Amino acid sequence: MTTDKSDSMNNSDTEVVNQAIEWLDQGHQVELITVARTWGSSPRPPGSLAAVREDGHLVGSVSGGCIEKQLAIRIDNQERARTFSHEISDEEARKFGLPCGGQLELVFEALQDSTQLKNIVQQVAERKRVARTVTLESGLANLEVVDRTADFLFDGSQIRKVFGPGWRMLLIGGGQLSRYVAQFALALDYEVVVCEPRPEFVSSWNVPGCVISNKLPEDAVLEFATDHHSVVLALTHDPNLDDSALIEALPSNAFYVGALGSRANNERRKKRLVGIGVEEHEVQRLHGPVGLNIGSRSAAEIAVSIVAQLIELRNADDKAARAGATSG
Repeated sequence: MTTDKSDSMNNSDTEVVNQAIEWLDQGHQVELITVARTWGSSPRPPGSLAAVREDGHLVGSVSGGCIEKQLAIRIDNQERARTFSHEISDEEARKFGLPCGGQLELVFEALQDSTQLKNIVQQVAERKRVARTVTLESGLANLEVVDRTADFLFDGSQIRKVFGPGWRMLLIGGGQLSRYVAQFALALDYEVVVCEPRPEFVSSWNVPGCVISNKLPEDAVLEFATDHHSVVLALTHDPNLDDSALIEALPSNAFYVGALGSRANNERRKKRLVGIGVEEHEVQRLHGPVGLNIGSRSAAEIAVSIVAQLIELRNADDKAARAGATSG
């Protein structure tokens, strides 16, 4: 049995979309701004969103706060029924205070009503991944449900922004540490699945936006977390549960597999896993102790170290993928 406790997506894109919906429903004129391309040390990546209404109120960020006020002034002077891109030049970057010499190309879109945005919110609440593609010449936008490999795209004539979780985190255990990790992961746009076969832990789970599964750990891994966009964290400190998940997760294509425990405990765990048939090279990719070594003591600090390590490794993986694409 799988029960759904999610009510909406929970990240910076959500804040922008929900605020735009509210403003549109109140009768305001609203412009959506998307970072289309960046050069140099731009503080926000392609796909970053902001929305601004006609009186200059703005939500979200396309430059880390450097040029948002100036963008609000610029937008107020543009024709309404247009979708267009604009490159922030070197001169403008210096004038607006964009740091490190970075440059941006931004797509501006005059939103007409909130119907499509509400559709996005609804579909993401159902844990679907939705791509919104806008044709710049016509301003027409369409939605389609996509898989977790779809990503942001801009080719000069169309811009595609993807909403919804592209990454899934499977937490083995619903204890205090898992609750902190889940909150951070939701803010980072993970879909979070909590595998918890123990009823007493299910009844005390209090983090909305997660899927709760009472499957056995090995079955949960096979259902939810075997591809490269998956993270498996064994956090129960109970070998019967954690090892069951690791037996399936380590040979899989999961991007990251980690387990709670001291260095000594994890060395014993690795030997145990090899002894029951997990290949040595598979066991060696286990992150244990899980997270960055930042001297964490409390559950909240350990959770910070875990998500920080995931950010570090994902960014390194993205950089390697881009380098490979360029060299190819």
